[in-house]
Amino acid sequence: MESMSPLKLYLLCPQWGFERMDIELFLHKVKEDGYDGVDMVVPFEKKQRNRLRQLLEAYDLKIVSHQHQATGQNIIDFCHSYNYFLNLSAEVAPLLINSHSGRDYFSLYEHLKVLDTAAEFENNTGYEVVHETHRGRMLHSPGTAKELFDLRSDFQITADLSHWVCVTESYLENERFTPILNEAIRRTRHIHARVGFPEGPQVPDPRHPYYLEATQYFINFWSAILEYQNKLGTAILSVTPEFGPPPYMWTRLEDNAPVASQWEINLYIQQLFKKLLQVI
Repeated sequence: MESMSPLKLYLLCPQWGFERMDIELFLHKVKEDGYDGVDMVVPFEKKQRNRLRQLLEAYDLKIVSHQHQATGQNIIDFCHSYNYFLNLSAEVAPLLINSHSGRDYFSLYEHLKVLDTAAEFENNTGYEVVHETHRGRMLHSPGTAKELFDLRSDFQITADLSHWVCVTESYLENERFTPILNEAIRRTRHIHARVGFPEGPQVPDPRHPYYLEATQYFINFWSAILEYQNKLGTAILSVTPEFGPPPYMWTRLEDNAPVASQWEINLYIQQLFKKLLQVI
């Protein structure tokens, strides 16, 4: 049965873990397995960026490009670098740019400068920047996110709640997190769908009975986002199943081999989201 929801999901495959695969072979595999596009860092070399854009068009695939490279010894240098890599990320005509913004040790003033740099870039280019809730970055915890939510009403996020679960060592059950979660849901434009647990950002296998409780918490988080965005009348929401390779993926002590297939787990999450869309 087709969903009656006006919300459409673009389900994207992460290149993370498959960076050494030839890009055309990777995109062929992505298309073959039913994804709508990819989530990846844009190549630094212009020739490779041009090839990527041509292949995306040839395979009719979307892209969310990923910015994580910005650096600098002070906030002025950082924002200059940040603007450079945002422009680089825009060269492949992405749906949006997912950004690992700032650093967890930046001051509140410095983080506001990062947000303002992104907003100026958006105004100049028309490409949307969404800021990921990621450890080590600007939105590394609910408390830090609340400070920025209160001071900037309009920036959007990539919801990767596995990091908040890990940082707070909880499933965010404390009622003090409720208004922050509600605001995060309101601001979500992209989802990185990975199941974390209070002691880490990724369970070994969300399909395993031992981790079903953790998986259900995340299904509840994701369902709340889909339901809110659907009621809001959002036309398109992009989602990346984002279980990663080692060392995110657990490995066996005897030979350091992954305990499960990253590709198969992400396909499981892809199919899970298709089912969730049917019931909102």
